[in-house]
Amino acid sequence: MGSAAWLSGIAASAAPKGSREPASERAPSYDDQAAEALARSPVASDADIARRAVQAAMDGGATYADARLVLMRREQVAVRDDRARPVSLREHYGLGIRVVADGGWGFAAIQALSDRAVVDAAKLAVTSARANGKLRKDLGQPLVELVPAPVAKATWVTPHEIDPFDVAPIDKAEMLLEIAARAKAVKGVSFVEAGFSAVAEDKLLVTSDGSELHQIFLRVAPQLTVTAVDRRRGGFASRDHEAPAMLAGWEYLRDLGLRNDAAGVGEDAVRKLHAASVEPGVKTVVLAPSNLWLTIHESIGHPTELDRVMGLEADLAGTSFLRPEDLGERRIGSERVNLVADRTQPGGLATVGWDDEGVAAQRWDLVRDGKLVGWQTTRDQAKWIGESASRGCCYGEGHDGVPFQRMPNVSLQPGPEGYTTEDLINATEDGIYVTGRGSWSIDQQRYNFQFSGQTFWEIKRGRLTRPLRDVAYQANTIEFWSSCDMIGGPGTYRLGGTFGDGKGQPHQSNSVSHGCPPARFTANVINTGGTDQ
Repeated sequence: MGSAAWLSGIAASAAPKGSREPASERAPSYDDQAAEALARSPVASDADIARRAVQAAMDGGATYADARLVLMRREQVAVRDDRARPVSLREHYGLGIRVVADGGWGFAAIQALSDRAVVDAAKLAVTSARANGKLRKDLGQPLVELVPAPVAKATWVTPHEIDPFDVAPIDKAEMLLEIAARAKAVKGVSFVEAGFSAVAEDKLLVTSDGSELHQIFLRVAPQLTVTAVDRRRGGFASRDHEAPAMLAGWEYLRDLGLRNDAAGVGEDAVRKLHAASVEPGVKTVVLAPSNLWLTIHESIGHPTELDRVMGLEADLAGTSFLRPEDLGERRIGSERVNLVADRTQPGGLATVGWDDEGVAAQRWDLVRDGKLVGWQTTRDQAKWIGESASRGCCYGEGHDGVPFQRMPNVSLQPGPEGYTTEDLINATEDGIYVTGRGSWSIDQQRYNFQFSGQTFWEIKRGRLTRPLRDVAYQANTIEFWSSCDMIGGPGTYRLGGTFGDGKGQPHQSNSVSHGCPPARFTANVINTGGTDQ
């Protein structure tokens, strides 16, 4: 099927009139962007529903209540080679009510927003909270207490130029087809998959403290995977584009340069197919930001979630090797290593104005000069460790996800020397340069781990000499971060991230970013035997 045939099956009318205007004609100020987004929101007009839910919960005996109206929209447009895949567009809207009563948490969620349904849901949440409070007492567990949060009535909207849902799927598909064609034109490339994903999260939070917060988040992600096949030898290799997901509008995807990069990604896949298999051993590894962000996520991000530290969360790779008494005492990296949590970082997927408990976004240290100095907390968790304020890490996916502790943007800070990537490579006598996200594994305390990547280059006497394959590096968290002896400067800092940070039962996904410069470590490099191509 030619492109014209399948393009006729995508309705150009799916986007509002004017969605194809040049970017230069659609660049309003942030205030204009925010005002337009808020004016179009159907959530604000239902604010009284959230207020009624909170009042009904308090009338029913709750000591605290919050209600979240959430409209979630998700879109994915994708192509494979010269064909479009069906456009995926999902939307759901509803109300989630969370309460504290008799020292326990309770939660209920509904999509039917009649007065009766709202009151019944509030009563159900209170009943659940009382049952949980009784169970806590019977088990001798501490009752739920919340640290205070300043009252706020405000709005916050992702800075953006173009709402990604205002761009017609046909326009996105045409761009993806061009990208795929450029990659497929590379000799040796057999398959190409490309896609654009977008998420819009429109949320109104009302709390019994008096806060009312309306926020709109726009998140977008590109995808480009090129596969080369050696049919004579039966081998294959795939290469992903390394551009990250971002808190942004359509303009980020439009200006990303995937058209220009597509052929290079294809060439990388072919080169990877014919690369030399790595010699295993303890080696110096220089990790690009496109690889290191995931290692940060797994080895620092999750272990500093306070519920995992306390042994109260073990879903998806366990608890934590850290303990509450480690704060301010335990060294987990070299003195060069500084990692911060930051819910204010521009473009960060976990960047917000306020969290789902009404706590304002903030930035704080997790690791300073190699030493553990901070946790990720919510309003009830702060009480566990005697802190007077939450770090603002509460989030529930959609209206029906129970809000609980979720990861903020966690990032490695650049070094003061201003090193470039070339400086790190030039200073390495014998090692491997690793880029991109590959397979990974980590134990149930977030301690022993293994990570791979997308591309690997041998370093000899300060130069990149030849491509490698079958590479993965192993270490434990303490040894790995303690071996860090060079970190790139501010000019090398890049964000990585994911829409799919999983946690909890029932399962929820959180979007989160991790920034870092390239950095140099010592690790045990293994040969994966061709399984990680």
